[in-house]
Amino acid sequence: MVCLGNICRSPLAEGLLRTKVNPKMVEVDSAGTAAYHIGEAPDIRTIMHARKKGLDISKFVGRKFSVEDFDTFDYIFVMDHSNLHNVKTLARNQNDLDKVDLILNQISPHGNQDVPDPYYGGEEGFEQVYRLLDASTQIIAEKIDNGTL
Repeated sequence: MVCLGNICRSPLAEGLLRTKVNPKMVEVDSAGTAAYHIGEAPDIRTIMHARKKGLDISKFVGRKFSVEDFDTFDYIFVMDHSNLHNVKTLARNQNDLDKVDLILNQISPHGNQDVPDPYYGGEEGFEQVYRLLDASTQIIAEKIDNGTL
């Protein structure tokens, strides 16, 4: 799960997907394409909103996406077109590129929609992001379970 700073959208997506898959079978992580928040916890507003929904992401630690992530992960879901571009720029080959997609394409295949960044918005922005990522991660988990992802 990849966004810009790894403090709002991607840690929330990581936390949501972790609750929906078998941790012994599936490794889930998140990262940012920028180094703004390496070593930091997610944004307090994201933590609090997730907590209201029964999800604890307070122990997650921000990190920057690296080329090695292409070797570690089978799928790389990004939150928006800017991060899609940033991740694809690091790809070494077609195999790397084939692993990357916008996460909302799970809800609306080929819709190529961005998850809005709630950082500068209010509570309603965090709720909208939660709903979008909850739906997307549910589809991902179902695809993992039935072997279509």
